[in-house]
Amino acid sequence: MTTSTEPTVHTSSLTSLTLLARGKVRDNYAVGDDRILMVASDRISAFDVIMGQPIPGKGVLLTKMALFWFDKLGPNGLNLCPIHLTGDAPESVVTPTEVPQVVGRSMLVKRLKPIPVEAVVRGYLAGSGWKEYQDSQSVCGVPLPTGLKNASKLPEPIYTPAAKAEMGEHDENITFEKTVEMIGADLAGRIRDISIAIYKAASEIAAAKGIIIADTKFEFGLDRDGTLVLMDEVLTPDHRATGPPRVMWRA
Repeated sequence: MTTSTEPTVHTSSLTSLTLLARGKVRDNYAVGDDRILMVASDRISAFDVIMGQPIPGKGVLLTKMALFWFDKLGPNGLNLCPIHLTGDAPESVVTPTEVPQVVGRSMLVKRLKPIPVEAVVRGYLAGSGWKEYQDSQSVCGVPLPTGLKNASKLPEPIYTPAAKAEMGEHDENITFEKTVEMIGADLAGRIRDISIAIYKAASEIAAAKGIIIADTKFEFGLDRDGTLVLMDEVLTPDHRATGPPRVMWRA
């Protein structure tokens, strides 16, 4: 449900800031040279096609979910990894007339150097993982036991990264060894270990509410000091290897 202060926003139009990129859902604006205003629109897309009809309130809900998980997983919670939130109010960097486009649906974040790896973690065999398992009894080079079925719980969560593709293209599933070639062994290993730790922690939180997180993805960047930072969104319905975290309700 929207209110007068939360209008439906298919495409934001902030003239006080410079537009950096307009993705399938988010519009990103430069705030100086060290911060970015991420505005979650109400756009929807299917198979990389953006629909003309938005879903009112979608961007507000996505932002609330992202902030919930950043709070649980970041320095204020389990402190598993630094996060990209600045702590400043998004409304503080736009003009008063632009506030309705921003309030409740935006995050003011640190400007980072993105790492070109989608950090995918799977706790259950589903989606493209299930298809790959049927062909090779493995996922992204990770061998799995025989006899698993679609949506089977895995013995342990596995890390199955993907290489980021250009806008409009599909990400490519790759092996961990390929990520080592791309970004080096130390960084690749840290991203893998942190991603699995985040997935396990989030899965326990979700399970307490009767929800199974089957798989999801995380994105990371480096700040100016070289610190690894969790960025973008986290565990929202727009954020898994092929879309949202795949969830299943417990009976």
